[in-house]
Amino acid sequence: MQRREPLMFMLQLAMFGSGLLFLGLLLAYAGILERHAEGFSSVQVPLTFWASTLAIVLSSMTLYLAKINFNEEKFAAYRTYAGATLFLGICFVILQIMGGFDLFALNHRGQYRSSRGFVYLISAVHVLHIVVGIAFLIKLFIEALRRTSYLDSFVYAVNPPNQRRIAMMIYYWHFVDVLWLILFAFMLTYM
Repeated sequence: MQRREPLMFMLQLAMFGSGLLFLGLLLAYAGILERHAEGFSSVQVPLTFWASTLAIVLSSMTLYLAKINFNEEKFAAYRTYAGATLFLGICFVILQIMGGFDLFALNHRGQYRSSRGFVYLISAVHVLHIVVGIAFLIKLFIEALRRTSYLDSFVYAVNPPNQRRIAMMIYYWHFVDVLWLILFAFMLTYM
């Protein structure tokens, strides 16, 4: 039997717990809608949420390209794509905050209050997950910037703990990306 990597296993457990949290929120909203609760009306999803969705999808693509360049020992390109991923992650957070203001402007009447509150809750909890990812991205990006010579970058790249950190970051970032796509599809469908 193969031994599991403990840090990756802990990350997988945390992601499973996060998935359950969001599933519970979505099921709660669906259950309330099923009972036709007062104060729950369809809300108009702001365009800034579409822009934030584009930003998070692009960030997953740039992180994927960063990984490819890291594995191929193209460290300058790795730094560029890692920086782009960090920038797009920050753009996502900013667009989500702007989307919260737009959501209120589009749905300011009292009948939307409860539905709007669920959108705020779902978006805010997801942004919290993204901010955690951004903190780790910043750390990886700073480490990449410190190693500008090929030799320093190569030594860093062949170190198994560094490889594991990058793999875990990629795994987590793709998770929060897919999670947002599911949440956004839910918002478009049921809210």
